[in-house]
Amino acid sequence: MIKARNKSNSFSHIIRKIILWILIVFFGSTLFFTLLYKFVPPPVTPLMIIRLFEQKKAGKPLTLQKKWVSLKNISGYMPAAVITCEDQHFLTHHGFDIKAIKKAQQHNARSKKKRGASTISQQTAKNVFLWPKRSWFRKGMEVYFTLLIEGIWGKKRIMEVYLNVIETGDGIYGVEKAAQYYFHKNAGTLTKREAALIAVCLPNPLKMKPNKLTGYRLRRLSWAMRQINYFYPVEFDKKKRKETEKQFIKQYKSRPEPPSEPDPMDEKPEEFLDESPVLPGEVIENIGEETETIEPDSLLK
Repeated sequence: MIKARNKSNSFSHIIRKIILWILIVFFGSTLFFTLLYKFVPPPVTPLMIIRLFEQKKAGKPLTLQKKWVSLKNISGYMPAAVITCEDQHFLTHHGFDIKAIKKAQQHNARSKKKRGASTISQQTAKNVFLWPKRSWFRKGMEVYFTLLIEGIWGKKRIMEVYLNVIETGDGIYGVEKAAQYYFHKNAGTLTKREAALIAVCLPNPLKMKPNKLTGYRLRRLSWAMRQINYFYPVEFDKKKRKETEKQFIKQYKSRPEPPSEPDPMDEKPEEFLDESPVLPGEVIENIGEETETIEPDSLLK
């Protein structure tokens, strides 16, 4: 009886030690990579690898175009555009927009078409560390990583990483490659309109194209063009941002809501901004910084 009890205690002790070591490894590794990516660009993201497998499964050419550029070399209209379209409280929240979450819950309770409320911080955490498929476990992990990057990176670094890893087309990641692909220029020279065009397509970059706009996207573009003026230039300095926050709160109440969701029939392109974009895999003359080249096949081995 005593031996059986000792064996049981010994087994539970081993289990506790294993769990403890798993937790130490998990928290240690996640903290390490979060600290590392504060200073070093993430080399590849889970979504990039997943998209390569999807391309291979569909029999498409493997395409992965990305180029890291520092925030100072990206047009100031670009961060203003993504804040406008994706997360208007980015500069004032601490990773989560509670009001947007409540609005999304109310909308989802009465509509079959679900609406999300992910902030730029949450999207960045998901893009860098996690996978796209929705689940409660992934959402929990997303909360954890969002708190980490908000505390360790800060708003400026979050925006820099976001603009460099966000999916902007089929096999295209980051605003630098999007600028080259759609507008034949680098991200530093994007105009307000071009930045808005990229930003309004971010919810579904595999279907929405900046150079092919439907009626809904044209309406959203018009709305975004007006809204960008409230955020440009984006102020990342904490001390200077306090005045920006006061002005933001004062102006926010009087601003128009974004246009309603698109009608399912509203899919015919009405405007072509550029009918000859650079094709995937085509060599583009690099401007400024050196392009990082990744062989897609090597990631699938």
